[in-house]
Amino acid sequence: MQFLFVIDPLGTLKAYKDSTVAMMRESQRRGHQVWVCEQTSIAHHRGSVSCEAQRIALTEDDEDWLRRHEQAQRALTSFDAVVMRKDPPFDLEYVTSTWLLSAAERDGACIVNSPSAVRDHNEKIAILEFPQFNAPTLVTRDAERVHAFIDEHGDAVVKRLDTMGGENIFRVRADDLNRNAIIEIMLQGGARSLMIQRFIPEIAEGDKRILLIGGQVVPYPLARIPKAGEARGNLAAGGRGEARELSQRDREIAATIAPLVAQRGLLLVGLDVIGDWLTEVNVTSPTCFREIMDQTGYDVAALFVDGLERAAAERAAQARA
Repeated sequence: MQFLFVIDPLGTLKAYKDSTVAMMRESQRRGHQVWVCEQTSIAHHRGSVSCEAQRIALTEDDEDWLRRHEQAQRALTSFDAVVMRKDPPFDLEYVTSTWLLSAAERDGACIVNSPSAVRDHNEKIAILEFPQFNAPTLVTRDAERVHAFIDEHGDAVVKRLDTMGGENIFRVRADDLNRNAIIEIMLQGGARSLMIQRFIPEIAEGDKRILLIGGQVVPYPLARIPKAGEARGNLAAGGRGEARELSQRDREIAATIAPLVAQRGLLLVGLDVIGDWLTEVNVTSPTCFREIMDQTGYDVAALFVDGLERAAAERAAQARA
């Protein structure tokens, strides 16, 4: 098979920890061709969606992991599967890419994750579908409501809805001297909606990433433990990753959500759980493959490529029917 990965620039990927690199390496081990393109090269012209794609080969050396081969302008339907792995921000350009990917999907391309499902599942707001797993949460662009929520709970986390990796996330206490300034900057005069959640002190024990692949739950979450003096566990914000066993509550949350998101065309989903509470449902480019694989030996990449192969085969069967 030929798989196309839509990625950030190759030079920005860090092979020793990058989940997309792990996916591509496993694809290559199985004899599949690996192609890549950037989001900026996806275009619709003369009735089809195409991109400027490059075939690559991967080594097992994290310091010298890449070999570049031929480039070609190719229709997305010419690949057996297209894997969207462009990182947020989930801005208008990202949404435009999902519209183009949906057009390719209508033409018969196999797109993972489903672009319509990605659009429908904002990674913060998606938790609201599962209120039984939510800590007290507010979504608003109204400053008075934000301040009232902080006053009620005393300690809260304020997030923008379109970023990743711990960007634009602030812990705000009721007595914080910078409280007004933080809220003003985040709301941008009421032009931007925010999510505000009661602060969950169990963050000190780690923000757990639970991976769902093809409706199956990866048995080891990665607890991302904040560095000293930090309230964010994200690895991009300096957190330390520690693979653990799933707790009973983790299993309950994952077992509830896994079949639903799989039915919606979301092959890969990353749940964020702090203590007993679901805080995000990540569908754009969930990570933590390498950390879990390196620490436990569980082959997350193999499970993903199993699902990718199934999705490609199902799409091909539909095209022949």
